[in-house]
Formats: sequence, C-alpha cells, structure tokens
Amino acid sequence: MAITAKLDGVAVTTQASVYFDGKCVSHGVQFADGTKKSVGVILPATLTFNTGAPEIMEGVAGSCRVRLKGEAEWKTYGAGESFNVPGNASFDIEVACEPYHYICHYA
Repeated sequence: MAITAKLDGVAVTTQASVYFDGKCVSHGVQFADGTKKSVGVILPATLTFNTGAPEIMEGVAGSCRVRLKGEAEWKTYGAGESFNVPGNASFDIEVACEPYHYICHYA
C-alpha cells in the first residue's frame, strides 16, 4: 500500500480531538462526497480504542503493535501498512518510541 501523503478537496475540523491525556490527537476530515476520515498521531503509550463503525487504520509514519479484541497475538504495522478493525469492537495499540502517524478510514 502506498502512503497517502496528501488529501485533496477536503474540509478539516480545526478543533483537535484529544484522547488519553494528549497521547492521541486527531483532526476530522470530510470529503465533498460526505466521506469522513481522521488524521492523527499517537505518542508512545499503550492504549485501548473502541470502535462504532468499521475502520481501516493506515500508517503514515512510525510503527505500532496492535492486538484486536479476542486475539492473543500482537501484530506490528509500519508506514505504508494498514489494519482493519471491525465495527463495535476494540483494539489495543502500543507505540514504543517514535510517534505513530495515521489516517483512519471509516467504513
């Protein structure tokens, strides 16, 4: 997967969403067709996220380890790689050293 470097023709929510005492910060992005995504960064931490809709997390820079709910094994993802999270689920994400930059694609 090629890294998405630029999003054209979008509206950006200028007020950031800040989670986990600032360990995760993101901005909402909306395309002309109504499609929504978020662009953000996770600082070194181990966090648990809950989903409503299915998501595809695309790594832009850095790396992380991810464990989906119900799975015992952690999987590592870096820039240019993505992972799917089902709707109404949760996942653990661990960022060890450098911040993990991502685009979250909502299904």
